[in-house]
Amino acid sequence: MDFTTDDLKALFAALAARMQAERDALCALDGVIGDADHGIAMEQGMSAAAKAAEAADGTLQDIINAAAKAFLNAVGASSGPLYATGLLRAGKAAGPRQSMPRDELRQLIVAIRDGIVQRGKAEPGQKTMLDAWAPAAEAAASGAGPDAIAEAARAGAESTRAMVATLGRAARLGDRSVGHPDPGAVSASMLVEEIGRAMRG
Repeated sequence: MDFTTDDLKALFAALAARMQAERDALCALDGVIGDADHGIAMEQGMSAAAKAAEAADGTLQDIINAAAKAFLNAVGASSGPLYATGLLRAGKAAGPRQSMPRDELRQLIVAIRDGIVQRGKAEPGQKTMLDAWAPAAEAAASGAGPDAIAEAARAGAESTRAMVATLGRAARLGDRSVGHPDPGAVSASMLVEEIGRAMRG
């Protein structure tokens, strides 16, 4: 079964529901090394994206682009432009069509990673969301299955626990950021997991 525009709208609804469910846990994580608002930002961003996707007509690309703009408008924090750019790249990868093979959802993971790199100028190892998106994208590009892609993202997020933050607000803490996972990487691994569920259908 192909992945249709209706499936895409359902995926955005699932992403929003996951961020809502994890909001408080993500805020608690962020309270240790940030401003304690990451969960709120991700919930608001994905909720706005899901509403825009549901209201959008047209192709897969049209729906993702609408979601990207809504996310950006809803989130003033750094994750707003990063995810908006990542989603716009994903929209381009999905293309102006009504459906695509489910397996091609892996290309959206790669595209989101590329957009985040382009916008944030970050590299893996700097204790950011990229530490989850990069290994997930590598696994996706190599043809790994949804479970392995999600596991790569989770392992990447967990690896940030040992890192010193060099970008973003957590960078102010220097060595004191060690021992705590990056909330942006943790939320990213959750998003990858939901995309993996959609891949399985």
